[in-house]
Amino acid sequence: MISLKLAYRNLIGAGIRTWLNVFVLSLSFVIIIMHKGMLDGWNRQARLDTIDWEIGGGQYWHEVYDPYDPFTIIDSHGTIPEEMQAGITSGNLTPVLISQATIYPEGRMQSALLKGIDPSQKVLKIPTKQLNSDSDEIPALIGTRMADNNKLNVGDYLTVRWRDVDGTFDAAEVIIAGIFKTNVLAVDVAQLWIPIKDLSQMLQMPDEATIIVCGKDFTEQGNINGWEFKDHKFLLADIEEMIKMKSIGGAVLYVILMALALLAIFDTQVLSVFRRQKEIGTYMAMGMTRGQVIRLFTVEGGMHGILAAGVAAIYGIPLLAFLATKGISMPEGTDSYGLTIGESIFPTYSLGLVIGTIIIVLLTTTIVSFLPARKIAKMKPTEALKGKLQ
Repeated sequence: MISLKLAYRNLIGAGIRTWLNVFVLSLSFVIIIMHKGMLDGWNRQARLDTIDWEIGGGQYWHEVYDPYDPFTIIDSHGTIPEEMQAGITSGNLTPVLISQATIYPEGRMQSALLKGIDPSQKVLKIPTKQLNSDSDEIPALIGTRMADNNKLNVGDYLTVRWRDVDGTFDAAEVIIAGIFKTNVLAVDVAQLWIPIKDLSQMLQMPDEATIIVCGKDFTEQGNINGWEFKDHKFLLADIEEMIKMKSIGGAVLYVILMALALLAIFDTQVLSVFRRQKEIGTYMAMGMTRGQVIRLFTVEGGMHGILAAGVAAIYGIPLLAFLATKGISMPEGTDSYGLTIGESIFPTYSLGLVIGTIIIVLLTTTIVSFLPARKIAKMKPTEALKGKLQ
């Protein structure tokens, strides 16, 4: 207890030098927590949006379907299994039929995917109710990016060409029945959503699907003949890998920030040991052992972390709370990077993140403070009183 009081008195007595070190270290606290919280918030937001808009509670894929291989789309369709009919009727499953197509916006030719879905489905957040139309034309639903890229508006007509199950090309006009906004590019870019009954007739694939999306409350039944079940771990692997890569990049930032702060503390401790030789000799002459003096200087350095945590709390808590409420706005054009990311990211700060950061900073500052304090072990009280460091 005496060592703590003495260490605190010595630390505060150092004046501006102490508070500069504390402020730099507090910046490291706040920036590390803010950056990690932003990545956690992005991860959480991307996962929730992807589940709501694209993957639901999991998906059954036709056995040859591979979204990264367009050549599989031609053959990746099959009759919906009898085991799934009850789930489809109850609304806990919704089939999606996928086909390659070519669209001609304003006379230009562009590849796209035709996706057939039940207009009455409630598994995905896509507003498919807008596909309920009494018009003679086939209604189509598109995302805002698809609409912006092709200068399409609600009520516009669009020529679509496709190839049916026999390889015969056909074409028709669809009418844009609605435009939805989403952060998930996989249901937006170069895609047209139309009623699955219309697409089945166009492709001559009655009662067939490419994937079957499960509701959030669906209980996995395992693989079904011709169909493979894909869970969240598989479907969200890309997001997890992306966040992991960003975390590795963030770790470089953490190391640089901590290195700057710890270097300042290390230099301060080296200077303290050099300038306070007479004080050290006095401590030893008064009966303190070398180990106690080393502990005193180590505690002084470690207290930088405690004071930094207090200073960081003063301005960091209001700042981080504001960012968590208002979000961090993303620059324009971010949605064209191919990432599931909203206009704003709302950071998430867990108790484990805050406590873990504090523990790491306290440990590193204590270790850095101990390294120069080891010099004291080689000092003789008589020489220290004379101000001579061996």
